[in-house]
Order: sequence, then structure tokens, then C-alpha cells
Amino acid sequence: ERLRERFSLPGVRGPAAMSDKKKLVIKPFRPHSQMDRNQAEATWSQLRTAIKHIHNRNASTLSFEELYRNAYNLVLNKHGELLYKGVCDCEREHLNAIANSVASTPDELLLGQLSGCWSDHQDTMVMVRDILMYMDRTFVAQQKRTPVYAMGLILFRETIERHPQVRDRLRQILLENVAMERAGQLIDRILMKHTLAMLADLGIDGLSVYEEDFEAHFLGATRNFYHSESMEYISQNTCPDYLTKAKTRLAEEQARVRHYLNKSTESKLKQIAEAELIERHAKTLVDMENSGCVAMLHHNRIEELKDMYELFSRVPGTLEHLRLCMCEYVKKLGRQLLQDQEKTKEPVDFVRRLLGMRDKYEHIVNYSFHAEKKSQKALKEAFEQFINADTRCASYLVLYIDELLKSGLKGMSEDEADAHLEKVIVIFRYLQDKDIFENFYKQHLAKRLLQGRSVSEDAERSMITKLKTECGYQFTSKLEGMFVDMNVSKESMEKYREARRDMSSTRSLDGKPTLDVTVLTAGYWPTQKIPPCMLPLELVPEHKAFENFYLSSNNGRKLNWQTSMGSAEVKGLFGANRHDLIVSTYQMCILMMFNRAPTLSLREFSELKIPDNDLRRHLISLCTPKHRILRKSSKGKNIADDDSFTFNPEYTSKMKRVKIPLVSMKELAPATGGDVPAPVEEDRRLLVEAGVVRIMKARKTLQHNDLIAEVTRQLSSRFMPNPAFIKKRIESLIEREYLERDKTDRRMYKYLA
Repeated sequence: ERLRERFSLPGVRGPAAMSDKKKLVIKPFRPHSQMDRNQAEATWSQLRTAIKHIHNRNASTLSFEELYRNAYNLVLNKHGELLYKGVCDCEREHLNAIANSVASTPDELLLGQLSGCWSDHQDTMVMVRDILMYMDRTFVAQQKRTPVYAMGLILFRETIERHPQVRDRLRQILLENVAMERAGQLIDRILMKHTLAMLADLGIDGLSVYEEDFEAHFLGATRNFYHSESMEYISQNTCPDYLTKAKTRLAEEQARVRHYLNKSTESKLKQIAEAELIERHAKTLVDMENSGCVAMLHHNRIEELKDMYELFSRVPGTLEHLRLCMCEYVKKLGRQLLQDQEKTKEPVDFVRRLLGMRDKYEHIVNYSFHAEKKSQKALKEAFEQFINADTRCASYLVLYIDELLKSGLKGMSEDEADAHLEKVIVIFRYLQDKDIFENFYKQHLAKRLLQGRSVSEDAERSMITKLKTECGYQFTSKLEGMFVDMNVSKESMEKYREARRDMSSTRSLDGKPTLDVTVLTAGYWPTQKIPPCMLPLELVPEHKAFENFYLSSNNGRKLNWQTSMGSAEVKGLFGANRHDLIVSTYQMCILMMFNRAPTLSLREFSELKIPDNDLRRHLISLCTPKHRILRKSSKGKNIADDDSFTFNPEYTSKMKRVKIPLVSMKELAPATGGDVPAPVEEDRRLLVEAGVVRIMKARKTLQHNDLIAEVTRQLSSRFMPNPAFIKKRIESLIEREYLERDKTDRRMYKYLA
């Protein structure tokens, strides 16, 4: 309550004594006695003496509290200008004396002398700054002057570091030290670090002393050094040696930044070193004969390729040289592989070598190039370029798969078989004309299924599943339908044999031939419209029996016998020898005719109604030196129209069961390499027309180029249609009035509903 009453104002009542009124008394201001000029000069003289003691390292006798109070009083009494100017003059005088000493120092001692002076000056300015702290906060801030410590650094820079006899010598000594270290000599890194840190600290007022007095000259010297060294080294050494040298030099420069260079120099130094050591010579290194990229790829030097990739990855633009070299080399190997195949005619070996080549370069990309996406894409494009040069690779791949599924996978575990098939799928992905592959694959699958040559049904189905995953259900629907037909046929034959067994209870079937029929759905199998041949009389009853049985249980269906696709087992008596001959249906019909006569002319076989080319092929297959079942009247591989054939009773073989293979007829299946099979060509025509109609029905109107692009995009998963081929199909659709051209713009198409 007493406090409240003491400070209460007139007219304001306190809570305890509302009736008492006390007046607030304000006494007149008594001005502080001002420090005159003489007193200020005397005070500054004391401060000046103290600063000199600090310069002379005799600060222990000083009272910093008294010195601070004196400086405080000077600023408080409006003598800040005197104090600030006096301190500047005192520091300049002191530094001028030191500058003369430093300037006369020999080159070998200059860095040490300058470093010592810099350390002493920093300590001096810290003490002076503490004494003049009040001046920094008030006078300096109000008058927008440079703070005392910063002023001391500026004076040191202008007086000592940039002294005419110091600045250039200092820079030269620093650069010489760097050059000595690059030459393998030892230098005082700590002294270098201290000196360069001094230059960085002296850039106190926005002026970059470090950059102007050292860095710019250092970077220029670095560029010149690495330019000359790299040119000399690359001309005298191999590519791997140069890569090792460049890698070492870059590591040295990085260590140089870590040990004594300023952090701001790192990116600039890195850019210059990489430009001179890598970017300038990247293409030369890649193309270097006997040791460059091609030699590394040829000799599978994956560690050297890895070193090259890792070095080039510092300058991403140079990696394109590496990718392009690999791509061109793989293309060259691919073309050479195709040329070798033309000479050797070994499709399976071709695919084996292709798979080995692909495994090799995939490993290089994954290991040496760190599985870089662009390198993987370049490798993929290289394989696609030579694999799609013509249709041969599609057919060769099918033949390789056929060999795998007939015998190649025998004895392998499920995982091993799957790994082999997965490698095939990788090559399949490179194919653009997948419809040609499908056509060939369907033919060989049909032979394997009908002849029972598959090593494993699980492997067959696994291959179909992989193709389905790659291309969709439509691609494999017919292939899967072939398996369905085989299973249905087995069931049908079991029922037929059961019915025949019931029949045998009423009459004997001993000595009669047996029949095994596979019923095929016409749309699934690669069948040809070839009329059936005339079967031997011994087979006619069995033939009729199965046909009656099947049609009686499958109303509305029609059976077309494909005798060109069948096989038979015939018992042959050759004198005292007896052999079971495994032959085609055509060969069985031919051989059965020799039960009537030992010699027959070519014309007599015409009653079998076998196509002439097939007849000649099957006849010549029975006349080969290895399997001379028949003797031909003329010599040579060809059959003349007047040739006759005689049964050879002297035929012998070490095997009880003998398979008679068919000779290949090159004239019937020319290997041109670029032809598209006729069924595939017809399918393509229908696919393109269906695609055009489907697109135009949705769009109604469309420009020519847009229509070509959209059709190509939609069909690219099966084959790559030629624009001229698409245009031809468009013209056909216009003629049949599915489309019409716009009357004002001939390149615009309209859909006709």
C-alpha cells in the first residue's frame, strides 16, 4: 500500500487511503558534465598506448575493464569519430611496419612468416574489438562504418596480402606447391591450408580475395596441366592404363580439396579435371585400337569395362560413346552370325550361339554398366536390328525350340528346363514379326504332337504359357486348342477300341491292321487341303469302322482324312530277315503295292492319288543308300518319268525297328530368308483391314498419317506392318465401300456405315 501511495498521481486515489492527496514532484534535470576535446585526446592517448601494448604482446598488464570504460566514455561524449579514426590509423601504422618485414622475407619462408603475422593479427583484433565493443554497437552502427574487426581484416589485406612485393610471390608459391605435390613431392599441407583459409577470410567486404588472388589462377594452371599430361599419356599408353591414371588423378584432386583447398573450389576443380581427363578423350579411349571398348568387349574384360563406365559416368554425356560402341559391335557380331549361318546351314547352332552372345552382353551390361537402363535399351535395340533383318531368325528360333522340346530338355529338372525356355523367350521378345514365329511354331508343334516326339507335355504347356504371357490369349488360343484336340482324340480312341473289343467277342480280328486316329479341329491345325490318298484294301474296313463310329457319336460333324500327315508301322520280310519299318502313310501305301508285283513303274503309282511332288519325295526316301528298300532303275537323286522301282529283298539293318526318314526337298521349301509365308501374308491382310475398319468405325474421320500410325501401333505386338502395305489395304477397303475419301481433302478418310 505504501508503494502504491508513493507513486500515485494527482487525482488518483489509492485503495487504502482514498482521501489523502499527495503531489508528484518533478525536479529539474541536472546536465552531465561533458568531456572536452583535451580530455578526449588524453583518453585516446591512453587507449592508443594500450593498443600498442597489445600489438607488442604485452596485454597482461592492462586493465580491460578500464580500457572498455574509457572507450565507452569517448563514444558517450560524442568523440566516436576520434576513437574510430585513431584506431584505424594505429592499426595501419602497425601493419605498415609488419608489411615491410613480410615483403623482405625470402620465398621459402614467406608462407610461414605470413601465416604467423595473420594469426597474431587475428588475436590482436579480437582484443581490440572487445575493448571497442560499445563503439561497434552504437557509433559504427549509426554512422554505417565498418566494424572494428572487419576493418582490421581489410587493412591487413590492403597493407600486407596485396603488398606489391607479396601478392604475386604468394600466389606463385602456392601454385608451385600444388605443382610439386602433383609431381609426387611432399609439401606442408597444414601451412597451405592456413594460408588459403586466410585468403578466404580476407574477403570480408564482398571482395573474394581467395577467388581473385588464387582460385582463378589455380584453375587455369590445373586446366593447362591436365590438358598437356592427358595428351602425352594417352599417346603413349593403353586405354586401361589411361583409365587407371585418370582415376588416380581425380582422387588426388578430391583429396587436395579435403586437405587444404576451400570447399567452394571443389565443384569447379572437379569440372575442369573431368573435362580434360575424361570428356576430351572419351571417344579416343572408346575407339582405341587393340585396347579400347571393342577389344574389351571381344576379350570379355568386364573389370576394365566397369572401370571405363564408372569413369565416364562422372561426365554422363560421354557414356553415349560407350553405349554406341557396344551397340555397333553387337550389330556387327549379329550380322556375322547370320552370314556364318548362310554357310553352315545349322539353325539350332545359330540360336545356341545367339543365346550365348546375348548372355555374354547382358552380363556386361548388368555388371560392368551397373544395369543402366539406357545401356539395356541400347543392347535390346542392337539385337532387334539384326534379328529382324529377315524372317530367318523367327524360323531358326522355332527349330531350336523344337529341338529342345524333342530331346534337348531330356534329363533336366523342372527349374533347369524353365530356365532354358526363359532364355528363348528373351530372344522371342526381340522379334517384331511374331506372326511368322507363330506360323512356324504351329507347324512344328503339330508334328511333335502327332508323332509323339515331345520330351515332356509339361514343358510344352510351360512354353505355351510363356508365349501367352508375352502376347496374350489370342496368340496362343490355337496352340492351346491343339492340346485339347489331342486329349479329346485319346478319349475317342479309347471308346473306339472298347467298342472294337466288344465286336471281337462275336468275330475274330486277328491278323488285321490296327488304326490310331487323331481328330483335329480344322481351325487349330496347320493343315492343307490335300485329297486323301487311296489306302490299301487291308485298311479300308478299319477306316470305315472308325468313321462310322465317330460320326454316329458326333452328329453334324464331317471327317476329312489327312493322309499326308499320318505315319504307319509296316512289317517287312527281306529274305530271311524281318524288320518293322516306321514310315509315313504315303510310304506305307507305296510299299503295300509291292505285295502285288516286285517291280512297278512310276506311272503305276498314280492310282494312289498322291500329289506328284510328294510321291517322288517318298519314293526317293525309300531308295537312299542307307535305307535302300527299293531299287531305282536310273542313277542319281532325281526321278525320271520312265523310272521303275524294284523291291530289294537284300536290304539289311542292324536294328529290328527301322525308321525311314524323308529326304529334304529344298526346291519345295526354298530358304530365301526374306519371304513371308503365304498363310501369314493372308492373315496380315485380314488383320490390317480389320484394324482399319475398327479404327475408322470409332473415329468416323481420320487423316491418312494418323490412320497409318494408329494401325501400326495396334498391330506392332504381332508384326510391324509396312506403310505401303497398309495403304494398299485402305485402297481395297475404299473399293469395297467401307471407306471413302473426303471430297475437299484427299488425305482425309471417312467411314461408311
